[in-house]
Amino acid sequence: MALSRGAGLWRTCSRILPQGHPLLSLAAVRAQSTVSGVVLPRTSLSNPPWPETVPVASEEEQRRHAAVVSTVNQLIQQRDFGRLFAVVHFASRQWKVTAEDLILIENHIDAECGERIRMEKVLLVGASDFSLVGRPLLGKDLVRVDATVIEKTESWPKVHMRFWKRHRFQRKRIIVQPQTVLRINSIELAPRLA
Repeated sequence: MALSRGAGLWRTCSRILPQGHPLLSLAAVRAQSTVSGVVLPRTSLSNPPWPETVPVASEEEQRRHAAVVSTVNQLIQQRDFGRLFAVVHFASRQWKVTAEDLILIENHIDAECGERIRMEKVLLVGASDFSLVGRPLLGKDLVRVDATVIEKTESWPKVHMRFWKRHRFQRKRIIVQPQTVLRINSIELAPRLA
């Protein structure tokens, strides 16, 4: 049926338009470019602009992986990676931290002021030359992020006001949120990647 539509388009255009008109050549191309009776227009989906990806052989991929791991191991052994940063998941949020950073968390934690804690959910560790990305977390033996509880306090009072005009309705709530301040002491990497 689609083939007959393309042919019908060709016949209609050839009757209406003069010879050599650009739409005539387009109608002819569309009438001819059918696959199993379905007209396929040339779009970015039917013919993407990027080249096809060629799958990499497994032994070549293993060789590349071994080269990257050995390079990162050399940098870790020489301690030549500069300042480390980490992305940690703590208190239902993700934080990008470096050593000596302060974090303000919007709730209380169970540790007292002055206690050291370890952030175990580390998503990523990076330096100037490499990054280690977890899927979703990095191993506890690979990276260690230590922090100290500096202060436990409350936020400034926030006023939450609800008002409906012409309904004689208004509600006023004052919200005071508990807060905890943490200082990131250190980010340490294991001496060698596995």
